[in-house]
Amino acid sequence: MRGHTQTFVAMLGAVLVIGGSAVGRAQQPAAPAVATKLVSPIRGEAEIGYTKPVRERKGATVVTTIKVKNLSNGPIAGFKVDEFWYDKKGDTVAGSPTFRLRKPLMPGEVVDVTLTVPVKPNMDRNQYKFEHANGKIKPTLLPKI
Repeated sequence: MRGHTQTFVAMLGAVLVIGGSAVGRAQQPAAPAVATKLVSPIRGEAEIGYTKPVRERKGATVVTTIKVKNLSNGPIAGFKVDEFWYDKKGDTVAGSPTFRLRKPLMPGEVVDVTLTVPVKPNMDRNQYKFEHANGKIKPTLLPKI
């Protein structure tokens, strides 16, 4: 009987130690939340700088890469870029899927934009369209970023 009592007391002690540590963890204060400052995005015209587009043909597609920098004082929300290709008459031949930046483009931040368009035999010239969620974009060609 004495052996059973010692076993019972040992098990009870283990349960109290394990349970006590779980309760101790539950009562600990939560780690302080990291304060994030929300900044209002630009409304109206935003200004960006971009480098000369680099085009490379890869198989049946033309891949264009552009470096873009936010030159505005605030973040640009919903930044997107489209590329359109035209033939010699000026008719639209092809266009790339829209490049969208999922997070705001912060002031001074630089991103790489990659646009992919299928090759068409009558492609002559192209045009880029920069937009954001709250207005227009004023693009400026920069020698380098």
